[in-house]
Amino acid sequence: MTDTTDDIAEEMSFQSFDDDCKLLGNLFNDVLQREVDSTLMKKLEKIRIVAQSACNMRLAEIEDSAEMLEKQVAAEMSQLTLEEALTLARAVSHYLNLMGIAETHHRVRRLRSATHLTRSCDDVFTQLLQSGVSPDQLYRTVCKQEVEIVLTAHPTQINRRTLQYKHVRISHLLDYNDRTDLTHEDRETLIEDLVREITSIWQTDELRRHKPTPVDEARAGLNIVEQSLWKAVPHYLRRVSNSLKKHTGMPLPLTATPIKFGSWMGGDRDGNPNVTAKVTRDISLLSRWMAIDLYIREVDSLRFELSMTRCSDRLLENSLEDRHDSQGTRSQFKFHSQQSRSVPMQLPASPDLPACADCDNDGSRYPNLELPGTDYMRQLQGNRGPSIPISPASNRSTQNGNPASSNASPSTGMKRVPSFSSVQLAAQRKKFAESMVGRSSFHKLLEPTPVQPAIAPYRIVLGNVKDKLMKTRTRLELLLEDIPCETDPWDHFETADQLLEPLLLCYDSLQSCGSGFLADGRLADLIRRVSTFGMVLMKLDLRQESSRHAEALDAITKFLDIGTYSEWDEEKKLEFLTRELKGKRPLIPSSIEVPPDVKEVLDTFRVAAELGSDSLGAYVISMASNASDVLAVELLQKDARLSVSGELGRPCPGGTLRVAPLFETVKDLRDAGSVIRKLLSIDWYKEHIIKNHNGHQEVMVGYSDSGKDAGRFTAAWELYKAQEDVVSACNEFGIKVTLFHGRGGSVGRGGGPTYLAIQSQPPGSVMGTLRSTEQGEMVQAKFGLPNTAVRQLEIYTTAVLLATLRPPLPPRELKWRTLMEEISKVSCKNYRSTVYENPEFITYFQEATPQAELGYLNIGSRPTRRKASTGIGHLRAIPWVFAWTQTRFVLPAWLGVGAGLEYACEKGHTEDLKAMYQEWPFFQSTIDLIEMIIGKADTSIAKHYDEVLVSEGRQKIGDDLRKELSSTEKYVLVVSGHEKLSDNNKSLRRLIEGRLPYLNPMNMLQVEILKRLRRDDDNVKLRDALLITINGIAAGMRNTG
Repeated sequence: MTDTTDDIAEEMSFQSFDDDCKLLGNLFNDVLQREVDSTLMKKLEKIRIVAQSACNMRLAEIEDSAEMLEKQVAAEMSQLTLEEALTLARAVSHYLNLMGIAETHHRVRRLRSATHLTRSCDDVFTQLLQSGVSPDQLYRTVCKQEVEIVLTAHPTQINRRTLQYKHVRISHLLDYNDRTDLTHEDRETLIEDLVREITSIWQTDELRRHKPTPVDEARAGLNIVEQSLWKAVPHYLRRVSNSLKKHTGMPLPLTATPIKFGSWMGGDRDGNPNVTAKVTRDISLLSRWMAIDLYIREVDSLRFELSMTRCSDRLLENSLEDRHDSQGTRSQFKFHSQQSRSVPMQLPASPDLPACADCDNDGSRYPNLELPGTDYMRQLQGNRGPSIPISPASNRSTQNGNPASSNASPSTGMKRVPSFSSVQLAAQRKKFAESMVGRSSFHKLLEPTPVQPAIAPYRIVLGNVKDKLMKTRTRLELLLEDIPCETDPWDHFETADQLLEPLLLCYDSLQSCGSGFLADGRLADLIRRVSTFGMVLMKLDLRQESSRHAEALDAITKFLDIGTYSEWDEEKKLEFLTRELKGKRPLIPSSIEVPPDVKEVLDTFRVAAELGSDSLGAYVISMASNASDVLAVELLQKDARLSVSGELGRPCPGGTLRVAPLFETVKDLRDAGSVIRKLLSIDWYKEHIIKNHNGHQEVMVGYSDSGKDAGRFTAAWELYKAQEDVVSACNEFGIKVTLFHGRGGSVGRGGGPTYLAIQSQPPGSVMGTLRSTEQGEMVQAKFGLPNTAVRQLEIYTTAVLLATLRPPLPPRELKWRTLMEEISKVSCKNYRSTVYENPEFITYFQEATPQAELGYLNIGSRPTRRKASTGIGHLRAIPWVFAWTQTRFVLPAWLGVGAGLEYACEKGHTEDLKAMYQEWPFFQSTIDLIEMIIGKADTSIAKHYDEVLVSEGRQKIGDDLRKELSSTEKYVLVVSGHEKLSDNNKSLRRLIEGRLPYLNPMNMLQVEILKRLRRDDDNVKLRDALLITINGIAAGMRNTG
């Protein structure tokens, strides 16, 4: 769990945590004694002891002694051989990860044992009722709540999935160790298991050797669903329901979905050429495949459980019909079952199997279909009932390594099926026939002796559900193989409502027969899963930069000989777009020829039309700045849907995608309200929103780029004002608004505890609806384990509920807003004068941090820069924050803040600032997060980077920045009233201090390796050692970018 999750803010007892750290540390030391040379072990221990002493001196504020000991550690580092440095980096990195596992486990243990949890449903429902909210209002608000958590593939998860899996295994073993009924033999077995896991970790390569593809990233997201969210969601909803029933007398409706999930993995193409239209289509189908596969497993278990014969008349009638209908198709089901036996039953593999670890190209867990020729399959089917028409897959070329090839695709491991020659067909027939020899007899041995038991109606109905699910899965496998597949719509499930219908029938039957206790068990959990996850687990958002849409319209208008779209002014663009949107004919001629980049944009809209809103979520326009940016997407979407609908001879599946402009820079945030007003003043657009999106406008605000653009303090204030203005604009036109928060994991990119963030939003901006991203390492930290996932989901629910029914207080006085403007102006000027206006800063940044070397990490499929440029402007926010986090300077989170606060204090506003901190949740949240991040900064470590790596002429930049950090700390403490940093969170301070004896040497080792690597940049082993130190520091800081 990282330091920006919610429970970090709560006090905790450390005895059990210390015991776990001691246990894991001792076992790891035993492993190292076996695996590492004894001479090197003595060196490592000496470095650890000196580093521990230096930390103790720092904490005791004996600075001279601390500095002397730190220089001794640095001197020891400089004497290490490359092999010794590599081993030290690995040892410290793994130890910091083990401490992180113990910390996460301790929080889970505390959650489990607490008699009263703050921010829980029970706690918040009680608060609201006591404050005057009626039970009916509480019930209606919870039932109508719409929160969507969007998992993204932002490259901040530094650990390989192999190691993540092993860390989860150790967490489970620590959980088992907490049991009080273990015998001495049980304890010994447990220790042996822990030693095996730790040994396995030590002997595993901790570095990714290849960049992940977008499919790999999507697979990681699907792993989170299977290993954690699949189990957590029913538990969470049961907790909400029980609390509602306790406080209002009514449980949560079975199909209510206070929280759903979305994804950007495979849909976010902004600056990532590897995410193509084909990738988006395949990942959407893979997500459906996995959803169906998970439902098949659940239905199987449910069929075993619901063996009773007593049922309602309606269910009995339905089961008899199903039994009759199945007679003519039973052999067809067998055929499909046999054909799919070569297909893995899991996508991805279950978390309790090592198969969820990284897979190379030959070990993919995705469907790998090798189907016989079409004619042969039809011959095999004979008279077994209606067959699925199959035609050989057409050969397609692979682009960017994505799955669109007739050969094996490296990104999915799926083999395309070429057209069969007569020789190949004969060979396939023979191979298939041989594979069937003895199979029938073998399966007879496994099956129970046929008898004629009494009718088990639930099993019959659920058996029909399973058959349709299996046929649905087979159909998806064929579609993934690009094999055209036309089936009877009654033969497979397309929508969640179709799957829910028989499940709800079973539920109502059990309730009517007095078996409500059974109905509210596994069956209710499955119904809640279907309602939450639907048929796709997570709807996929599409994201593209606004300029790419303008380029596409340029190509179209030039082809039509009506000018160059991008050269028109805003009014002319709007006039053209509105006119075309009102028309009923397609704009783009079928004969048009466009450049590859434009074709990719048009292909994306075509895929969106084919999949529709049943599979996809929002279309997000990054760098949006005008109303025409939104209408351009609406026009391209409309045109694609007209084209696809004409080819299909029927309407496109699902509805149009909602379009969400993303306002990111400070300028765009300031103009956001005006853009929304302009949009809603267009009659066509307002009618479209009301008709197609239930009167809801979605607007996304970006935290990362605004922070990099103007500094964290100014970005926070501009985001606050932009949300106020957007809400006001929508209210003026009678349109509801859902704000989509593009938060990063670190404070420098808008991260922070969920509860704190939601409770500090402007009043009226959270009215029962919210979308928010969870990125990179935060996905694993918040949702990687079922228990932590349940807690996070509950916190989302209660925070949104409070913000809706008891909105956060606005600034009490107009003077406070004026003061914020002044502080923001000074803060922004200070930040930009350093980062953008000092010509030496970019070189200083490159010398003082490992920014240039971060690209070797292979943690994301997208480039680190949007465009080929060496400036800060085109550098993505993640490597910008990541690099400063590594040096422990965390500059993006605080630069400019001190200057702004100092200005306000010198103008005599100190008491106003203190009052703002006490009474205005937004201001308090901003100051608290900055205080927390300053507590994690270390000027002595940052100074060491400068002294060794930065040229002498630029070291003054670092000296000035460190003075500014000290000034920022001083004024933050003045405003908060705390005596020292993190005074209001002693648990966090204790955790940070506990990591320092291992984290500080890791930083010093990184400096030494960077110094050597910059003299020998082709040395692969040095590069590996550097990357391992990056891993270790990220583990110790509990943040990346």
